[in-house]
Amino acid sequence: MALVTPDTGAPRIFASPLARRLAKEGGLDLSALQGSGPHGRIIERDVKSALARGETPKAAPLAAAPSADVTRKLFEAGSFEEIPHDNVRKAIARRLTESIQTIPHFYLNVDCEIDALLRLREDFNAAAPLGSDGKPTWKTSVNDYVVKALAIALQRKPEANVTYTPDALLRHKSSDIGVAVSIPGGLVTPIIRNAQAKTVREISEEIKALAGRARARKLKPHEYEGGVSAVSNLGMYGVQSFTAVINPPQSTILAVGQGEQRMIVKNGAPVVATMMSVTLSCDHRAVDGALGAELLAEFKHVIEHPAMMFA
Repeated sequence: MALVTPDTGAPRIFASPLARRLAKEGGLDLSALQGSGPHGRIIERDVKSALARGETPKAAPLAAAPSADVTRKLFEAGSFEEIPHDNVRKAIARRLTESIQTIPHFYLNVDCEIDALLRLREDFNAAAPLGSDGKPTWKTSVNDYVVKALAIALQRKPEANVTYTPDALLRHKSSDIGVAVSIPGGLVTPIIRNAQAKTVREISEEIKALAGRARARKLKPHEYEGGVSAVSNLGMYGVQSFTAVINPPQSTILAVGQGEQRMIVKNGAPVVATMMSVTLSCDHRAVDGALGAELLAEFKHVIEHPAMMFA
């Protein structure tokens, strides 16, 4: 049953909460159903009957965003500067809108103790010989180790190293990890191919090279298309934790916060440790909750035992 809502003109549908939930899960448009409940209300049996008959009318399309002219009228003329979208911003808007509308996201988070990682990184960087310019020939970042740890975790949980398609899951042999890079006016995610087989130093040098080409707008399509997962790190901005939007066709993305000293309990006693919060966004079509939790547990194990990355 539907009436018109006076303030918007949109149809108001009378349905029980259970009927609404079942219709949403089954992809039914409630406005297409006739209710058999009191005063024509749509109830559980109406939805179940429609589903049993194979009636799966598509739900109404999402409302379009307000036009530019409508939005401008909300602000006083002359009170803003108009900055036209470039192609990068248009592509970001299109792809992320598609992602959040079509991919059923869910999120898992965990805190990782990274004191061992920081000590190993310091020792590894200190071992770098000086170049002709008097500077160390390499300098790895925490993010380089995060990429390597995620690649190893995906190898240890190959069920999560997948891409969803309507016909099948594509299980990949290599762990191709995207790395979010901020550029003027937007964001790109170049891909580190076969990250599980590369050393941390190789990953570090490749990220620097790809980031430089990204900022110069010189990336080639094969350098940013595809991938199975990605890392987005905002720790350098002081962000403790956040959730990231999956970049299709990838199935997961790991959002990384800053490492900070916190009071934790070890062996029943309070101690200070450097902790890093990470949040894994998963495509529920490809990675179920338990599998996502297992993948995140593997990542935590690797990042807290960083010598594994050099095995």
